[in-house]
Amino acid sequence: MSTLTLNLPPVLKLTDEQFTQLATANQDLRLELTAKGELVIMPPTGGETGNRNFEVYIDLGIWNRQTRLGKAFDSSTGFRLPQGGTRSPNTAWVRIERWNALTKEQRKKFLPLCPDFALEIVSETDDVAETRKKMQEYIDNGLRLGWLINPKLKQVEIYPLIKRLKYYSLR
Repeated sequence: MSTLTLNLPPVLKLTDEQFTQLATANQDLRLELTAKGELVIMPPTGGETGNRNFEVYIDLGIWNRQTRLGKAFDSSTGFRLPQGGTRSPNTAWVRIERWNALTKEQRKKFLPLCPDFALEIVSETDDVAETRKKMQEYIDNGLRLGWLINPKLKQVEIYPLIKRLKYYSLR
């Protein structure tokens, strides 16, 4: 099963509150909303992708516990980006100063900021070009560092794109 994107006409553009209600009412679905108002429905991951995600969570979590420089998040965390989308990277991290600037109420909802670090792992059902667009959306919203890991090609793309895309082989 692959990712499904519903193109909503401008008249049906979801507000932040409506998207929150939709996601809450359909907790068995993993939903995202692009800045263009497209509703993205993602299937659950397979075993290999789920394991890769888990291993990355552990690594980021251990690093974050040791440094205490910020807060780390899993793929179920929604980030309400400044330009209007609500996205959920596979793994994300926010500097502690930015976390501390949020109110208690903001911390309970989709976080109203772009992560400082986001990692996306291309799963069997993901389209690489769409995942690159998602990374660009993060960059456009203030992401400081992003990794796009493509296990099939054994490749990592490092963002932001300064002059040209940098690829690193995992071989």
